[in-house]
Amino acid sequence: MNRGMAASSCIALLGVLVVLGFAGLAAAKGGDNVALAAKPKNKTVAEIFTSDLFDLMFNHRNEPQTHAQGFYDHYSFITAAKTMEKEGFGVTGGETVQKREIAAFLAHVAHETTCGYSAAKGGPYAWGLCYKEELSPPKIYCEDSFLYPCSKGVSYHGRGALPLYWNYNYGPAAKYLKLDLMNHPEMVSENATVAFQAAIFKWITPVKPKQPSPHEVMVNKWKPSRNDTLSFRSPGFGMTINIMAGDDECGHGSDPKMEDRIAHYNYFLNIIDKDVDPGLNLDCGSQGVLNPPNPVQ
Repeated sequence: MNRGMAASSCIALLGVLVVLGFAGLAAAKGGDNVALAAKPKNKTVAEIFTSDLFDLMFNHRNEPQTHAQGFYDHYSFITAAKTMEKEGFGVTGGETVQKREIAAFLAHVAHETTCGYSAAKGGPYAWGLCYKEELSPPKIYCEDSFLYPCSKGVSYHGRGALPLYWNYNYGPAAKYLKLDLMNHPEMVSENATVAFQAAIFKWITPVKPKQPSPHEVMVNKWKPSRNDTLSFRSPGFGMTINIMAGDDECGHGSDPKMEDRIAHYNYFLNIIDKDVDPGLNLDCGSQGVLNPPNPVQ
């Protein structure tokens, strides 16, 4: 082979290598695009939870015998949810996780505000949002607090979709929502958007520091500690019950209130999407109570 032919062969080989190099880069870039495409895409709460679904879940909220007739509506919920999207509420983890969280949140809401019963028209789980505040409260729920002192003559009884009780719970919600709830807690029971905002605030806020919020549990952002594991506390809907009402409903086997929350969750998730699995660890019957009540002195 003469020098000319050798040079031509080298140039040709170099050209092939350059072409292969560009092809490799293109393939790598395409792989990145595939990886990006595989990442869960979050929808808005409004895209997942339509007004038709809201009406199916809370089908009897406006019946004459309810105590919040004409108060709660889909628009108020979506308006409240939009203000909380910055905290990740309903917009985290991809569509399956989003649907689970929305169903879980509304299951607790329905349990706390239902006037349904086993033989009720439409079944026991279609009567959520029956109440907007505690009826005939036995006290004003005021406790001495340096941070959140009670206003004179004001009652901090249960109000809203996930009812707030006590001045020390109204205070943090007032601060976060930038509303004067310490002087005017009635805003929670007079404005449906505020009622849902206060409920979502309660959902995204841990009861105590270094504990998970129900939101963190449902979007898989909570990792159990060694103590949690030893206490049989695991990720799942059951842990949200433990956070919300563990001192009353968890740690002693089957409990009717716990079972009602689980039934609402399964019922609501089936309405949102019957093909979405509710996940593991739905109950808290065997879990150690996260926040046991203080012993009676």
